[in-house]
Amino acid sequence: MPLSNFLKNAMTLPLHTLAMRIAAVAAFGSTLVACGGGGGGGSTPNTSLAGTSASTPAVPAATTPVIPATPEAGTPAGGSTDPEGFDLSEENIGSNASPDSEPEAAAPEADASNSTPATAPISGSTPAPTPAVVTPIIAPETSAGTSYAVYGPVTDVRLQNTGSTAQVNAPVTFGQIFGAGNLQKNEMLVGRLENGTMVPLQLDIKAYHPDGSVRHAVISAILPGLAVNEARTMTLLKTNAPNNPGSMSPKTLLSNGFSASVHATINGVEYKASADDLIKSGWKYNTWLAGAVANEWQVSAPLTSAAGVEHPHLTARFAIRWYDGIKKARVDVTLENNWAYEANPSNITYDAKVVVRGQEVYNKAALNHFHHSRWRKLYWWGEAPQVHVRHNTAYLIASRALPNYDQSVVTPESALTTLMSKWTGSAIEPMGVGLANPYMPSTGGRNDLGIMPGWAATYLLSMDPRAKTVTLGTADLAGSWSSHYRDKNTDRPISLIDYPYMTILGIPTDTKNPVTKQQEAFPKCMTGASCSSTNVHDSSHQPGFAYLPYLLTGDYYYLEELQFWAMYNVFMSNPGYRQNVKGLLYRDQVRGQAWSLRTLAEAAYITPDTDRLKAHFTGILANNLEWYNNNYTNNGAANVFGVIDHVGAVIYNSKRGIAPWQDDFFTSAVGHAAELGFDGAKTFLRWKAKAPVLRMTQMCWIDASLYSMNIRDSETSPLYTSMAQVVDASQSEGFRTLACNSQAMATFLKLKVGEMTGYASSISGYPSNMQPALAYSVDANLPNGAAAWTTFMARSVKPNYGLSPQFAIVPR
Repeated sequence: MPLSNFLKNAMTLPLHTLAMRIAAVAAFGSTLVACGGGGGGGSTPNTSLAGTSASTPAVPAATTPVIPATPEAGTPAGGSTDPEGFDLSEENIGSNASPDSEPEAAAPEADASNSTPATAPISGSTPAPTPAVVTPIIAPETSAGTSYAVYGPVTDVRLQNTGSTAQVNAPVTFGQIFGAGNLQKNEMLVGRLENGTMVPLQLDIKAYHPDGSVRHAVISAILPGLAVNEARTMTLLKTNAPNNPGSMSPKTLLSNGFSASVHATINGVEYKASADDLIKSGWKYNTWLAGAVANEWQVSAPLTSAAGVEHPHLTARFAIRWYDGIKKARVDVTLENNWAYEANPSNITYDAKVVVRGQEVYNKAALNHFHHSRWRKLYWWGEAPQVHVRHNTAYLIASRALPNYDQSVVTPESALTTLMSKWTGSAIEPMGVGLANPYMPSTGGRNDLGIMPGWAATYLLSMDPRAKTVTLGTADLAGSWSSHYRDKNTDRPISLIDYPYMTILGIPTDTKNPVTKQQEAFPKCMTGASCSSTNVHDSSHQPGFAYLPYLLTGDYYYLEELQFWAMYNVFMSNPGYRQNVKGLLYRDQVRGQAWSLRTLAEAAYITPDTDRLKAHFTGILANNLEWYNNNYTNNGAANVFGVIDHVGAVIYNSKRGIAPWQDDFFTSAVGHAAELGFDGAKTFLRWKAKAPVLRMTQMCWIDASLYSMNIRDSETSPLYTSMAQVVDASQSEGFRTLACNSQAMATFLKLKVGEMTGYASSISGYPSNMQPALAYSVDANLPNGAAAWTTFMARSVKPNYGLSPQFAIVPR
């Protein structure tokens, strides 16, 4: 039976009959099919956002499942404290951050009892577990059509009923990353539950690895049933069944009575955008998911008054995910005040209302919507499913899409309870920022810094639904900062490639494009209007909001959130500082370079292949890596310490020294970009990662996580040429005369023997900041890297990463 017919019939069958038929297919070798979806097709010229369908192959022989090869590097980094009198002037570094204060100790974490982790702890060096090989089921040719094989597992997910009632015919859609070579372009997937029930899967492929294998896809299914409190494992099996891109249009929604609208009342005038009216009128739409299980269509339009007057700034965006077999829809509503070049931008106050299926599902009076920000709400048309998807953490990490977080870390119940206790009040309303710090430039140890924020690393390691709520919710609220600039010409996040002279920090005369003769400065705030915000953002303390959420959900909102932040970080600086279209980051603070490079690399890695911004991010990242390699790796005159030493880096101790912890952040970001597969990052890492190794092996390691490190005698002196000179210039004579790691040294420092300086017990102390950088040095096979790591792990005082594991990265 052809795939489309199988699914069409399946969706009309009673649950028990469907389960019996699929089980019979598996047991008796009848024609077996699995469903795959297109990724971009739609029924208007405007339909493809991203995604590619796969072709139908010949029936392959059974194969052993592919396990990701042991990679080359993996790590994140995090936040810490700042120096007094940090020169952050625009002339010096091209940043809009304010001067920082003297370092402050991170608050000590309370003791917490451990509980059983949501997923069994697995050693960080252990490859992802792979289910047992499945004997291929190859049905004979029949008059009904070609038969298909199921011939190997890739990974699995755990499906948990989090509701108070049984889940019957429950829709599930999630994002899935794949290791290089694990799933070929001509292969699809089918799900198998522990009892042998086969579940048809729709596969919307979004991105491919350079070898042509699948990198990222969105998977959709209808689950036969989950009892109250039940959790079942679904193995994702490879099959050569053909892909079914589907052929529905959003008008299907209208025939099923769908309706959804957004309303904003301003000074007594109501502005409105209605998704069903837009579809009815034949308004342009984009397709994000397409297939027999799920279709998702996107429509957007300005809010308009009853008199037909369009609001110049407020735009509603609807993403409607329709499960035709069960007649349910997920309604994703976003309201934006984002246009980059619309005149007179400002904050806008209005009474907000969202209506779905004729019922008011949200309202908020006097919502002050900040300029260049957006807010999002999710609702269901029909009863909302209560199914939590627990991804296979070990497989995700082994894919190299994510750093090698220590899978032996156990998240205590108290940590999860604490996360949810903070998830309340105005912080989780539109223009709130969830668990992030609303004033990003704040100093001190924080759990929102690192390659991932602490809550996201907790979600990755525990797969707990509470950590998921906080992680996805804070990513939703990342739209609350005024960093979101959308291009009306493309309807996408604005790109430096299109406007190479735009800037936040430069003056208008800096923004004249010599080709177009136009100034690319953004319009100024409307005279007399407010453009102030309680949320202050920068690059130097910027959390990684949206990468993990997009990876694991496949939600388009998170993809654009990642893209907004990645592009903002490269266009905010003065055009001359960044060399215009090149988007160079090197004039920012070192930590600002670190987090900007992290976000840029993630956007280049995961943006769908058919998205025009993919090439933009990839090119800007390549420009930056080329600059670093030219000025460091391939520069015979570069410093011997592996540290960043240009522009705003050597500004400590009367411009004699650097901040090793900021440098560690940067090493971590380079390591993360290297494990994502960018060749320029791999090359640069082999030069850069020696910095933490030298501190651990050529000075007393107890003080290797020092706050500042002198690398020259004065602002005008040449750099030192040996670590011995660094030690003499950076540590007191009283310290240097003591035997390293001796009782005398511990007494002198008022620490325990084997305890490192810099708040060793803190999850965000300087040793914690150093850990990811050291882990990446081991992965890069640097001389003495393994020895440095062994010494580091033997220290007597360590943080309890179960409380917040954003720096709990270990070698692969």
